Amino acid sequence: MKFIAAVLLTMLLGYLVHIFNTILPWWCIAIAAFIAGAAVPQKGGWGWLSGFLGVALLWTILAWQIDTANAGIMAGRMAQVLPFAGNTTYLLLGTAFVGGLVGGFASLSGVYLRSKAS
Repeated sequence: MKFIAAVLLTMLLGYLVHIFNTILPWWCIAIAAFIAGAAVPQKGGWGWLSGFLGVALLWTILAWQIDTANAGIMAGRMAQVLPFAGNTTYLLLGTAFVGGLVGGFASLSGVYLRSKAS
């Protein structure tokens, strides 16, 4: 239950960061995952996984919304420039993976801070 709560809290805080994306840089998602990792008591591996999944799922959903809003034109062009052979699905998964890594390690840092403080 703590794992699901941590994933949902990471997604919620990440979405709040996304709302203010015009004034906040992209890496503020790490701060959201750090806060979620520090707020929910978990072990290290589960903390990393909850941060990874929370950010990866959120970024997949947001990237998919942006992709559908412009009929996939920009994602198709970016997938041609990057080594994805024009496949936008790979581009969305690659985006989710990079965001998940950032969220996972930030959440793990929050978990370790919590364990060190107590």
